[in-house]
Amino acid sequence: MKHKSEPAHVTKLVKYVLVGLVVFLGLICLYCGSLLAPGSRRADDDATADGVDPVLGGYVREDGDFDDLFEDQEHNPEVPKSIPVCDMRFSELIPCLDRNLIYQLKLKPNLALMEHYERHCPPPERRYNCLIPPPIGYKIPIRWPASRDEVWKVNIPHTHLASEKSDQNWMVVNGDKINFPGGGTHFHNGADKYIIALARMLKFPDDKLNNGGNIRNVLDVGCGVASFGAYLLPHNIMAMSLAPNDVHENQIQFALERGIPSTLGVLGTKRLPYPSRSFEMAHCSRCRIDWLQRDGILLLELDRLLRPGGYFVYSSPEAYARDAVNRRIWNATSDLLKRMCWRVVSKKDQTVIWAKPTSNSCFAKRDPGTLPPLCSSDDDPDASWNVFMKACITPYSGKVHRQKGSGLVPWPQRLTTAPSRLEEFGISAEEFQEDTSIWYFRVFEYWKQMKSVVEKDSFRNVMDMNSNLGGFAAALKDKDVWVMNVAPVNASAKLKIIYDRGLIGTVHDWCESFSTYPRTYDLLHAWQVFSEIEEHGCSSEDLLIEMDRILRPDGFVIIRDRPSIINYIQKFLIALRWDGWSIEVEPRIDVLSASDERVLIARKKWEEVSTI
Repeated sequence: MKHKSEPAHVTKLVKYVLVGLVVFLGLICLYCGSLLAPGSRRADDDATADGVDPVLGGYVREDGDFDDLFEDQEHNPEVPKSIPVCDMRFSELIPCLDRNLIYQLKLKPNLALMEHYERHCPPPERRYNCLIPPPIGYKIPIRWPASRDEVWKVNIPHTHLASEKSDQNWMVVNGDKINFPGGGTHFHNGADKYIIALARMLKFPDDKLNNGGNIRNVLDVGCGVASFGAYLLPHNIMAMSLAPNDVHENQIQFALERGIPSTLGVLGTKRLPYPSRSFEMAHCSRCRIDWLQRDGILLLELDRLLRPGGYFVYSSPEAYARDAVNRRIWNATSDLLKRMCWRVVSKKDQTVIWAKPTSNSCFAKRDPGTLPPLCSSDDDPDASWNVFMKACITPYSGKVHRQKGSGLVPWPQRLTTAPSRLEEFGISAEEFQEDTSIWYFRVFEYWKQMKSVVEKDSFRNVMDMNSNLGGFAAALKDKDVWVMNVAPVNASAKLKIIYDRGLIGTVHDWCESFSTYPRTYDLLHAWQVFSEIEEHGCSSEDLLIEMDRILRPDGFVIIRDRPSIINYIQKFLIALRWDGWSIEVEPRIDVLSASDERVLIARKKWEEVSTI
């Protein structure tokens, strides 16, 4: 018996060892899988990772036809009943401007060229498939116009700018609020007085910087907390206030919380996402930009963006300081701008104003070989999405050269007058007017559906995610709102029509995250956006999560698309916590309707949420 039991004992021992080995290998596989799973991040990739992995995935839709996918939820097990909330550490996450990602992916941006402030989006397997939470104690933002001068401190709990810029009146901490006195680095006594001084330098009638409606769109680079743009609004001037997420961290977040048109961006290596001839004025007040680098390529980018005869307002020590360093910079800058055919219009105290030429005549008078050269005829000056800047001057077309100006009527007539650049799209003035009328009716119907739940001042920051000709924004002209008009990449050329109407906007690819902070917008309007990303094989779930990221608590979404898409999105409302209020309607068919459409209007619920 003894000799017979030993093999049995050995067999049992081997069995236990094998079982233990299988379990051990299974745990190893599970661990490795959790590190590499779609939508997850490795904890050791994040220097600040100290808690539970904040990113969950697993339900992202694979390529397939929406109509088949959206038929029945029973056939769509990937539609979640809930979506997890990200860790609180990510309450201010901007996925494509996340510098942690640069380190994790071991990218090597050129810091001298500001590449680390440019967009670097996570690959699909590293996207955040969770909802970004607001900070602890978050409050519904103070409503416009009071928000221009104060915001809740708890919503943006960053006060270092208040102490750093205390002598310049940028912002002041006042109990549970942060106040904005309207000062800036070169206008300590207030942007309002500074704006009047600029108008006097330009000898505009009645000291009004809008010059009778001829100055409408302004690009303010290195804008700080955007007080210059805020105080331009009463003058009927719309500024695109631009700054990177740099050492003055959260400056644009403060601007957006105040309800001031602004966006994250940098003059680095790539063109700004705006078409040529978009702005009547560019402004730099101590913006700390080296305008002479790389053969003046950054000034040449401003040249591309300015309209014929457009102004560059420059308030900086180089314009007035008498020391050797600043004199050298001033002389070199003056020489460069003279070769670009710009002229000094006015120079006083700390500020100099240049004007861009109105025609090509000056270029023909330059000596052969003069730098910078003219751009080649095959360069598209309106291409701006992921396009590198070029150190060349963009000449005018023959038509613009002959008319010696933009040909635009003053604001507010500009909003509803067909601009001449419509001809490039084969769109007649009559079709433009019809588009305007259709959107006026559509927006009227939207408001009629929402009137029972919308208060008078519910909306300030609005985004049109597929702006086309700008009809949606134009229909809101009597509302106290501003609209970020977004042109999809494949329709980016139409953004020039947005600017020619006196509106503002940007180019964007909705397969990627938008360059803004969480909780930026009160209202998102998405017309045929989901149909568009479907054609590019992108995830509707990713887009819904991104929309939630940039939408404020208590904010609204208006989604107009095919019935199958609307049916599918309906199934996400509870998981997204967009079930505070919702309605689905069948709109009237019009000439803009590509096919049958449905309109879904939903409100993001505001409630304290638990993070993962």
